[in-house]
Amino acid sequence: MAIKKRKTAELEIIDLAFGGKGIAKPDGFPVFVDRTLPGDKALVRITKKKKKYAEGKLIDLIEPSPLRKDAPCEYAGYCGGCRWQSLPYEKQLEYKKNHVVESLEHIALLKDIPVKDVVPSDKIFGFRNKMEFSCTDRRWLTPEELEDPDIVKGFGLGLHVPGTFAHVIDIDKCHIQPDPGNEMLNDIREYIKASDLPAYGLTTHRGFWRFVMLRSSSAHGHWMVNLVTKEENDEVLIPLAQQLMAKYPEITSVVNNVTAKKAGIATGDYEKVLAGDRCIREKLGDFTFEVSANSFFQTNTRGAEKLYSLVSHYAALTGTEHVIDLYSGTGTIPIWLSRDAARVTGIEIVESAVADAGRNATLNGIENCTFHVGDIKTVLPEIDKRCDVMIIDPPRVGMHKDVVDQVINIAPVKIVYVSCNPATLARDLFMLKEHYNVLEVQPVDMFPHTFHIESVALLELKSKGAS
Repeated sequence: MAIKKRKTAELEIIDLAFGGKGIAKPDGFPVFVDRTLPGDKALVRITKKKKKYAEGKLIDLIEPSPLRKDAPCEYAGYCGGCRWQSLPYEKQLEYKKNHVVESLEHIALLKDIPVKDVVPSDKIFGFRNKMEFSCTDRRWLTPEELEDPDIVKGFGLGLHVPGTFAHVIDIDKCHIQPDPGNEMLNDIREYIKASDLPAYGLTTHRGFWRFVMLRSSSAHGHWMVNLVTKEENDEVLIPLAQQLMAKYPEITSVVNNVTAKKAGIATGDYEKVLAGDRCIREKLGDFTFEVSANSFFQTNTRGAEKLYSLVSHYAALTGTEHVIDLYSGTGTIPIWLSRDAARVTGIEIVESAVADAGRNATLNGIENCTFHVGDIKTVLPEIDKRCDVMIIDPPRVGMHKDVVDQVINIAPVKIVYVSCNPATLARDLFMLKEHYNVLEVQPVDMFPHTFHIESVALLELKSKGAS
């Protein structure tokens, strides 16, 4: 079958790629098609043609896959948040495991590494403790809305269409956050619409309302509302904060992040408390953590407990070890391991995260954790490098090669590598495999209905002379 750009083709989807797109292989030539599942027979318009692959847009399902089920969310076909809702959860886990195995084999060139079945999420809906919703002055319309001649393409508050920066779907219910958040979201929407202040336009860079971020505590049921605006306006924002706290006793914090930067990021140049506290508190196991508006905290709390329990299991600490945690964030892993280690040293480049880590250690009475702020490439050579166990939990892009070289030079006996990206996990393991054996990899699902998967790999230093 000849695959040509801007032409249509009838294709059978045979697999799912990392990234969530379906794969067809007419005559062995890979074609990636969004919003498709294995078993679909689809009419596809080819949008991109390269030497080794093509990409296509789904035009029509000629014959739906037997795997398909109805997605509970009406926006699932358009929103970028949970594109696998039509795929049964047990199948999602199978494909996620396959993506980890394939990355290890094709990128790290590691075969026969034990990759265990994925640890599932306890909840597959209502599990997210943080959601960010974008304001727009010109909301994106669904195909159904476009058929309505009286539809108004005005203000919207919701989530982005995949692959776009300015197309926002107006969403009144998101199934992956707890239900109270949807009620709060709709009240905030109505207040914004009545305020007569315009939403920020991502193309014009004018307007007031930018983002609404909601955080919740699984342990206490408390909520934080973070209103991100282009400038201050207490006259408008404080009455909204008061209304929310009066209606929802579970809201204990309303803050205002203020930013005039053009980048579409829900982080302010500075922050004001409008009502209540500056943060909410969450628990992981026996430990309590303060979570502020801009703190990094795993978005699936119960999933995080499973993830950190696995890190503890692989670390197998006896109480005598010095643990170094690279990319230590707000101190969650160091604090989790603190009772079983002699001491834990964390390194993190984000200054506010290090400050949060120090507060969280004090909050839990932890005295054997030390946190350093700075680039790992600079900080690691300056600290006590005697290390029995190293925890590596990098961002999605993985480790810088210079950091890999420093890890090899320090030569901890054991490494526990926590990854949110199978591709960069595999790339980093490829750089480490001359010096370390990869004993086991355990995927953990923190993000149901998406292609994202966390993995924890256990590495052991090779004996001298071993190949």
